[in-house]
Amino acid sequence: MSNTLQGKTAFITGASRGIGAAMAIRLAEAGCNVVVAAKTSEPHPKLKGTIHQTVEQIEAVGGKGLACVVDVREPEMIQAAVDKAVETFGGIDILINNASAISLTGTLHTTPKRYDLMHQVNVRGTFLCSQACLPHLLKSSNSHILNISPPLNLDPKWFGSHVAYTMTKYGMSMCVLGMAEEFKGKVAVNALWPQTTIATAAIEFALGGKEMMRRSRKPSIMSDAAYWILSQGIDTTGNFFIDEQALAQAGITDLSSYAVDPSVDLMPDFFV
Repeated sequence: MSNTLQGKTAFITGASRGIGAAMAIRLAEAGCNVVVAAKTSEPHPKLKGTIHQTVEQIEAVGGKGLACVVDVREPEMIQAAVDKAVETFGGIDILINNASAISLTGTLHTTPKRYDLMHQVNVRGTFLCSQACLPHLLKSSNSHILNISPPLNLDPKWFGSHVAYTMTKYGMSMCVLGMAEEFKGKVAVNALWPQTTIATAAIEFALGGKEMMRRSRKPSIMSDAAYWILSQGIDTTGNFFIDEQALAQAGITDLSSYAVDPSVDLMPDFFV
């Protein structure tokens, strides 16, 4: 295993479960200290995972974790977690903006509350977390921001069914476009998005239920792809990676082990 990430500190939002938790554990295996920044500190009646359970899993693979209760809509909570991370681990080398809210609803069925939530979490939260971490990322020798957001594509088909959600995920991607240029040579800024749906709570409870879960891949495909991206130098920046493409560049082409159920066809993800 490469040790390029040994001793680095990663700050990951939405890491109490799903893709964020998988990335936290994968980076801990690579020797990273991991700040688990998410809202869920107590067990949820329906959703698996808490910040403390993710830290337990980090420690189980020999890593060091820090659980921080963070609602990315609250700048004070973000700043407190960043300060705690720096106090605990001495700096921040990696930021993964993973926290997201989703509502695949059309214009007439998107409530103001849900519209605001998606904009506050996805776009504003990503911007504020980047803003809070950047003073520390700029002190690191090989720092990275990775947003879990799709490639920018203005084909109307990506907008017609759920314009409010698309606006917010593309907002995260526009942060990649802008910050990669703004911090070129200082901080690498990239996006990562899945080729197929990923088996997460959003798929199970909000989008497709058990059947779509069967047709999804495990979160580990995203965490392995993220590991490869974060292992590159800061000249690898401004890219919109798809998980399959990133793994191909890492030399991993047999993806069968990532399927939840290898016997069924995979469901392509939105935006791909």
